[in-house]
Amino acid sequence: MQLQQFVNSDALNDAFAAQLVTILEQAIAERGAAYLVVSGGRTPQVLFAKLADTPLAWEKVTVLLADDRYLPPDAEHSNERLVRNTLLQRHAASARFISLYAAADDAYAAVPVIANRLSALPTFDAVILGMGEDGHTASLFPCCAELAAGMADNAPVVLATSPTTAPYQRITLSKARLLQSRQLFLHLVGSNKLAVLEQAQADTDQLAMPIRAFLQQTAVPMAVMYSPS
Repeated sequence: MQLQQFVNSDALNDAFAAQLVTILEQAIAERGAAYLVVSGGRTPQVLFAKLADTPLAWEKVTVLLADDRYLPPDAEHSNERLVRNTLLQRHAASARFISLYAAADDAYAAVPVIANRLSALPTFDAVILGMGEDGHTASLFPCCAELAAGMADNAPVVLATSPTTAPYQRITLSKARLLQSRQLFLHLVGSNKLAVLEQAQADTDQLAMPIRAFLQQTAVPMAVMYSPS
């Protein structure tokens, strides 16, 4: 794990966007396509806007979420809505987006359709993760009954979870599928998140803090992009 610290979020986002563009351009040059996995929430919104302002062969880039709340894509708290409104704009409007939503009775019933949608995707070029103060990442929450299944090395590509400490059923990529990437990033802003990071590094129980599975593995390069504000 590499910790990259910045004086503030502006400096972080400038450097982060530049690194991502380099990765995407290299992937396009090497295999004619790039695959980027992003996370929702407030933290990445300025980063998304910077990427959207960057000229790139976006029509060759596929974007998908690490996880989403099981809500229609136009719902206020949908991560897909956030990504469409912030990242898939301007230059990046031509990127291909793969949704983690499918209309069904509930998230669990939607999984087969979504899994089929993702089945042909190759290794990702970059995965951007976030982290909650409980150590969850994507929708792999310590509190959810599905955690062990989602953290298993032989887990399916995608699964539904029902956290007890957060609203809505979720659709999330599994640990195993998120690790099928050339590069991992963890995007953190705020001194409180640095304290959680230090707690995650201090022990090895991955079910207590799922982010540990990504921080402590050595197969995929992991960069923590951090600023205190």
